[in-house]
Amino acid sequence: MIADLQPYPEYKESGSRWLAAVPSHWEVRNLRTLIRPRTERNRADLPLLSVAREKGVFVRSLTDENDNHNVIPEDLSNYKVARAGNLVINKMKAWQGSMGIAPCDGIVSPAYFVFDFGIANRAFGQSLLRSKPYVAHFGQASDGVRVGQWDLTIAGMRQIPVLVPPPEEQAAIVRFLNYANGRLERAIRAKRKVIALLNEQKQAIIHRAVTGGLDPSVPLKPSGIPWLGDIPKHWEVRRLRMIVHRIEQGVSPRSVGFLAEGDSWGVLKSGCVNRGVFRETEHKQLASDYEIDPAIVVKVGDVLISRACGSPSLVGSVGKVESLKYRLILSDKTFRAVFRELVDVDFMVFALNSRYYRDQVEQAISGAEGMANNLPLSSLRDFVFALPPIKEAGQIAAHLRQNLTEMHTAIHRLEREIALLREYRTRLVADVVTGKLDVREVASQLPEEAAEMEAAPDTEELSEPEPEEVEA
Repeated sequence: MIADLQPYPEYKESGSRWLAAVPSHWEVRNLRTLIRPRTERNRADLPLLSVAREKGVFVRSLTDENDNHNVIPEDLSNYKVARAGNLVINKMKAWQGSMGIAPCDGIVSPAYFVFDFGIANRAFGQSLLRSKPYVAHFGQASDGVRVGQWDLTIAGMRQIPVLVPPPEEQAAIVRFLNYANGRLERAIRAKRKVIALLNEQKQAIIHRAVTGGLDPSVPLKPSGIPWLGDIPKHWEVRRLRMIVHRIEQGVSPRSVGFLAEGDSWGVLKSGCVNRGVFRETEHKQLASDYEIDPAIVVKVGDVLISRACGSPSLVGSVGKVESLKYRLILSDKTFRAVFRELVDVDFMVFALNSRYYRDQVEQAISGAEGMANNLPLSSLRDFVFALPPIKEAGQIAAHLRQNLTEMHTAIHRLEREIALLREYRTRLVADVVTGKLDVREVASQLPEEAAEMEAAPDTEELSEPEPEEVEA
């Protein structure tokens, strides 16, 4: 059904190089004719709303660890009121599509823009303004010295051309997108379930190997640690501080959100250290006037431990740097462990990605008020590990690398398929809301329940949460 979509029979020029030709019966209006600013304040009794690139506008939880990343001021009287149906824009992130329709009455950061949005179908308006061509428009309407510091200007925003189909066609487009998004979301969720099962299986294999070795017939002894259980009789239990030369923590210099290039330096983000691998493209460029401390320069072979590993959904948060494309320093959310010669480093990376390490992390951060689920260094130093003789540890690490290769390949293939589905969805939404594809006939043939088929937003693997901008 989706594959059979065709263009409209007649088009006209939109006047925008990003929108190109649009259906001849659609209106093209400047955004200024559809919005009216709201400045209502002093409603601290209303729920706090936030804006994210992928989720749009949502009610911010004060207890959910995934939402509670930014400090909330005690005095909310200056926060702007956004009524249900209002358009809310994070002016610092508009060039990334950080905007949406308020789902209910609430309050937002005083630095956000809030508008009455005069379009017939606000769900259509939201899909339109958050589509890829409009990200380019909002980028053009933003000014700043660096990309990460762009700020949306009112003058530029008011000139953005908005496509306005007839109201019944807006409803048809929303109906179709709900149906298509539901189908794509179910496909993505099915693949994510397989990934979760493979990760569980991988965790079980790693746990057995790093706590019991490769020979199931060896005699065991109690480790004395509840979450560790029995271990081979000839193994030792040692605290991390006894097997490292040192553990270093990075700093938090002024930085911006784009890649370092050439000879520039970058700051390693905690998201780079995940699932036991090093993601060399995820970092922030360092301000040019920052003095580099050689002690926190990242090197090939480093074992990096994410400090921001409080989410229970995070399977692993430790990796070994295999290669470096850029010159990086550690961020304040990253530890580097330098191990003594008495342990096999590759074995320790597997142990640090095991279930019993995760148990210790969860215990260390539980009840740590104000820590934002950051792992305290003092706790990390006292984590315990089961250690085989170094030769045996090397054999276990080699066995795990060999036996997990096929599983890693399957996981990476599924992740790539999910990425392709997301790319396809982005392109489909853009083509439909900008009139490149005509969905009127298809939408009319959808079953009645199609309008309710919109799945929850796919928000896994998002970039780090956007900070609340506050007006001076």
